[in-house]
Amino acid sequence: MLNKVQAYIEEHQLLHHDGRYLVALSGGADSVALLLLMLEMGYYVEAAHCNFHLRGEESDHDEQFVVQLCESRGVVLHRAHFDTREYARLHHVSIEMAARTLRYRYFEQLFQDLQMDGICVAHHRDDSVETLLMNLIRGTGLRGLQGIRPRSQSILRPLLCVSRKDIEQYLQAKGQTFVTDSSNLIDDVVRNKIRLNIIPMLLDINPSAVEHIQQTSEYVSRALEVYDDAIGHQRQQAVVAQTEHRLVLDAECITSEPLLFEILKDYGFNRSQVEDIYERLCSAEDAVGRCFPADDFTLVIDRGQIIVEQNKEPMKVLVIPEEGNYNLGGYESDNDILPLSARPNISVMLFSRPADFMPSKERGLVHLDAALVKFPLKLRTVAEGDWFVPFGMTGRKLISDYLTDRKVNLLDKRKALVVCDATNAVLWLVGYRTDNRFRVSEETGQILQIKF
Repeated sequence: MLNKVQAYIEEHQLLHHDGRYLVALSGGADSVALLLLMLEMGYYVEAAHCNFHLRGEESDHDEQFVVQLCESRGVVLHRAHFDTREYARLHHVSIEMAARTLRYRYFEQLFQDLQMDGICVAHHRDDSVETLLMNLIRGTGLRGLQGIRPRSQSILRPLLCVSRKDIEQYLQAKGQTFVTDSSNLIDDVVRNKIRLNIIPMLLDINPSAVEHIQQTSEYVSRALEVYDDAIGHQRQQAVVAQTEHRLVLDAECITSEPLLFEILKDYGFNRSQVEDIYERLCSAEDAVGRCFPADDFTLVIDRGQIIVEQNKEPMKVLVIPEEGNYNLGGYESDNDILPLSARPNISVMLFSRPADFMPSKERGLVHLDAALVKFPLKLRTVAEGDWFVPFGMTGRKLISDYLTDRKVNLLDKRKALVVCDATNAVLWLVGYRTDNRFRVSEETGQILQIKF
């Protein structure tokens, strides 16, 4: 047992002998065996125990057992008490989910406060197989077929190489007692149903079934390393631009649905949505201009690109009653229409037209004939039906059509800004063009300057 666990730790580089580790100690056979093994291997450990107050006196008895065990072994013990049922009620989650959340949140806090090198939990091979079967029943991709992995950030699992039977035999040989959680003996939740009913049936068919399933999960894990390497290479080729709030992909580089899923899953798109997006992508006529919303992001397919952008609250109308500088609050831009900062300003000023006046060519600075403009001005997003007469032209044009002609994608169209006057006439499609009706001419006396 000891040799097997040591070899597994070395194979996966889970622990180092000058490290400090926190052991999650419930008092059950698995966690007790983990504590004893780590002490026997010479690691420095401290223990953490959670009393969830779900089983009355039995919960308190488990806590006392853990206290006595740690005292007899000279191990520092940290304890926490939780009103698990109340937490579950307030957060509208199951008791099992509430206990899991509270437990790992507490462990993580201790891990940081005590500056430990890892949190060791006693998941074993049987637990991993149960997890794999649960994932399979619910529906899973390749990653769900890995079962439980030996490392997950600060969580370390040194016992995944041994079975529950191995653990019980080890404790018996040591003459070490442990406590039994009676809730694990009732098949009232999915994991217990699998543990108490399905796995015994599988073992009846093949006594090595659990071992073979775990072995298969290891094969899947190794295959995923190759898969991830290939996906990573293809992803680099596909990404045109990426910021915290925006992703642009070259649609021609998306050659498979799995590649698209691996990219989009980080943005909240599920497998069903990705299937629909990829299907539309393969039929170009249906795809152009289509929007696909997720919880926090929206995706659009436009002119050979896939654009994913974080959803934001629409910008509120900013009223500009007179000359001055105005803050736009939290308006942000991830496109290249304007180089906007996190808190951009818009400034409005009047001045007499100089004899040598030349109109601005900057995208964020415009000049208009002040006599033709009526205050207050408004800065807002483009509304349906908005039109203007583009500078240098004589006929009116819908702003949506103008932006389409400029090959602006649907997401950027929705964010486009206009400055209007008191008559709601569009003076400026910000970053693009002013309205020809308000241009500066030889007859202009005063100039209205607007700077973004």
